[in-house]
Amino acid sequence: MSFKSILQDMRGDFGSMSRKGFDVKFGSGMRSRSHRVVQDTSFVPVDAFEQSCWANMPPELLRDVLTRIEASETTWPSRKNVVACAGVCRNWREIMKEIVKTLEDSGKLTFPISLKQPGPRDSLLQCYIKRNRNHQTYYLYLSLNQASNDDGKFLLAARRCRRPTCTDYIISLNCDDVSRGSSTYIGKLRSNFLGTKFTIYDAQPPNSGAKVVKCRSTRIVNMKQVSPRVPAGNYPVAHVSYELNVLGSRGPRRMQCVMDAIPASSVEPGGVAPTQTEFLHSNLDSFPSLPFFRSKSTRTENFQSGPLAGCDDGMLVLRNKAPRWHEQLQCWCLNFNGRVTVASVKNFQLVASPENGVGRQDHENVILQFGKVGKDVFTMDYQYPISAFQAFAICLSSFDTKIACE
Repeated sequence: MSFKSILQDMRGDFGSMSRKGFDVKFGSGMRSRSHRVVQDTSFVPVDAFEQSCWANMPPELLRDVLTRIEASETTWPSRKNVVACAGVCRNWREIMKEIVKTLEDSGKLTFPISLKQPGPRDSLLQCYIKRNRNHQTYYLYLSLNQASNDDGKFLLAARRCRRPTCTDYIISLNCDDVSRGSSTYIGKLRSNFLGTKFTIYDAQPPNSGAKVVKCRSTRIVNMKQVSPRVPAGNYPVAHVSYELNVLGSRGPRRMQCVMDAIPASSVEPGGVAPTQTEFLHSNLDSFPSLPFFRSKSTRTENFQSGPLAGCDDGMLVLRNKAPRWHEQLQCWCLNFNGRVTVASVKNFQLVASPENGVGRQDHENVILQFGKVGKDVFTMDYQYPISAFQAFAICLSSFDTKIACE
């Protein structure tokens, strides 16, 4: 039996039970008086799913059916059927969570938590970013296939918010509601005034030992949060810095990323990076109470403190791969394997820094690459040990204006 026929069968069961319940509840009253609705107090609500044939299916058989569905739907958009199965009821959801493997093992983006999990080890996961200049928004999509002209599978959205002393990029799971007060808010990217240093904040703790950073926006988000089960905080997960160009010479940018939540050993053979299997929920009462007014020096001190001031040897450090000068083309070149077609100062490839003690082969392994292919279209390819959320935030830092770098 195909998955489509299964859904049709279930829809028929739900529809018949719903119609039956409607007739019992409202039938007599509507026939006697058309202008009044008389409720039958003896009516007992009927759960369509509990009365359907799927409620009595043996657990072993149900697991086998769901396993076959998960194995057959390998790519989007057909993979939305796997998500639909997880939304039927709690029993189905628990089984699907056990069947669906992590992104590292399967290479498949399925549930929203996949965006917080490290990418596959052996290949780059191909995505692309669309920029809307008018609304200062950015949209991340999963490439369904290279020949398709469709938008692909939507993953994340970001909105640029310019402030007097910094710039914030609010990142959300919902393309229509990109705000810190939404329950789909998952993090942000914040820059300094010059646009040379950035901090990536996760709205939820990436691990059980994560510590929230004191920030005025934390309090504002908690006051406007829609869903109390998904409290938003400021948990720093990475720091991005661009080297200052004091002499003003023309050339490629130089950038460094310090991944707070990823150990340096993760890029070594057999290394392991932290992998989230579900969204962790922190306690709203544990967030610090901050005064409404603070001095400018306090804000600057809180922002600049972190791994950039003193790098921890245990953290993964990524650096951009140095391009080579092409004499015939008279430009700086990098091998993007056909994924980048337009020259831009924003293009970059990130590899593990030699500071991590990795071998030369691991040092040449590209973990994240970003480049321009159209006026407002950019490709973003990433792999283990960073996640789609972290890769997207790092790429957003390349869009920001950098007064002291170019």
